[in-house]
Amino acid sequence: MRKYLSMSVLAVGVALIAMSSSLLNTSRVAAETQQSAAVFDSDGKLKLPKPATFRRWVLVGAPLTPEGLNNNQAGFPEYHNVYVEEKNVDAYLKTGSFPEGTVIVKELTRVLKPTFPDSSRTEPSGRGYFNGEFNGIDLTVKDSKRFAKTNGWGFFTFGHHPLPYAATAAESSVTECAGCHIANVAKTDMTWIQFYPILRDKDPQQ
Repeated sequence: MRKYLSMSVLAVGVALIAMSSSLLNTSRVAAETQQSAAVFDSDGKLKLPKPATFRRWVLVGAPLTPEGLNNNQAGFPEYHNVYVEEKNVDAYLKTGSFPEGTVIVKELTRVLKPTFPDSSRTEPSGRGYFNGEFNGIDLTVKDSKRFAKTNGWGFFTFGHHPLPYAATAAESSVTECAGCHIANVAKTDMTWIQFYPILRDKDPQQ
């Protein structure tokens, strides 16, 4: 009788340990899912992220549309240095979509002092385009509940001008940002994946 009782107690103990482990794993996964680099103030405005933080994320790409190639009327005449946290890059490579809470930072820099009509200049490496002064920060946040009206992503601009930038930013209107993403990249999680080789072509190390 004692033998069977001991075995029953042991079985219960093992079950409790397994249950505890499961709960811990579930809590950990939930915490990872909910954790986001986006910080909002009491008015719902997004706080400017610290460059020392996002510049250590993965640089997924740097598209450029210089004024010299767009009749001096380029909407975004800067380099778009685009940063995403490594954990969210890994998630995209595995699933084809970004997790809730993902933040994508687009830090803008002007081209370095153009000397030719096409906005290029000559350096020891040759004629081309080079990063110049900082000129703004745009940011997108994935939050399906908060931004349900714009396919789950919110768009924010902290200024298109030299430093310093605004400390907070209200959500940009649909016509300013989200509308273009909805019309052109809704199928790739509202993100211009075609411009980012790591995401577009997949990292060969994965």
